[in-house]
Amino acid sequence: WRLARELEPAAREVLVATALVLFVYRAVPGPGAGAIWWEIDVLRFDAAFISKLSLIASALTLAGMFIFRRYMAEKSIAQIIVMLTFAGTALGLPYVGMFYGLHHWTEALTGGMVDARFIALIDTALESPLGQIAMIPMLAWIANSAPPQLKATYFAVMASFTNLALSAAQLGTEYLNKVFIVTRQVTDHATGAILVRADYHEVGDLLISAALIGLLLPLAAVGIVKLFKLRTA
Repeated sequence: WRLARELEPAAREVLVATALVLFVYRAVPGPGAGAIWWEIDVLRFDAAFISKLSLIASALTLAGMFIFRRYMAEKSIAQIIVMLTFAGTALGLPYVGMFYGLHHWTEALTGGMVDARFIALIDTALESPLGQIAMIPMLAWIANSAPPQLKATYFAVMASFTNLALSAAQLGTEYLNKVFIVTRQVTDHATGAILVRADYHEVGDLLISAALIGLLLPLAAVGIVKLFKLRTA
C-alpha cells in the first residue's frame, strides 16, 4: 500500500492488477510428491533421468526468454497469462495420458522408440521455455514506471510477493495430496515386511485435478481484472 501511494492512479491500477494476476498464476498447486513417486516407481524414472529433465528445463527456460521476447513486448501480462495457462494445461495432458497407458500405445506403435521417457523429454522441452515468461513484463514495467528512488524496493517487494505465491502453491499441493491419497511402498529393513503398500490408483485424479485448477484459477483472475476494467502491464 505504501509503495502504491507513490504512483499515479493509472500506474497504481496497473501495479495492483498485474500483481493480482501474477500471484494467482504463481499460486496454482501442482500434483506434488504423489506424482513423483508414480514416475519413479511406475514409469521407472530414476534419479539420473529426473536430473536430466531438471537440467533441460533450466537451460530451455533461458532460451525461452530470448525466443519470446518480441511476444512479451507486444502483449499485456493478462494476455501472456492466458497463453501460458492454456499451454501449461495442454502440456500436462501427456502425463495424464501416461497414467492411462498412453506410453504403452506409443511404444508399441513406434517399435519402442516413443516410450515414457521420450514423452517426458519432449514434454519438458516444450514446457520449459514458458517457465519464467510471466515475470518478465512485470519486471520491465517496474524498470520503466516505478519511481526512480524506489525501483530497487519495487523489485525486492515483487520478488517477495512471488515467493509468497509459491508458498501458497506448495500449500495447495499439500492439500491436493491429502484429498487424493497416494502411498509409496515402505518396507521394514530388518524383517523385510511391507509396512505400507504402494497405491497409485488416485494419481490420475490427482493429475486431472491439478490440471483443472491450473486452468481455471488464472483464467478467473484475468476475468476479474477484465470485469473491473483494470489494465495490466
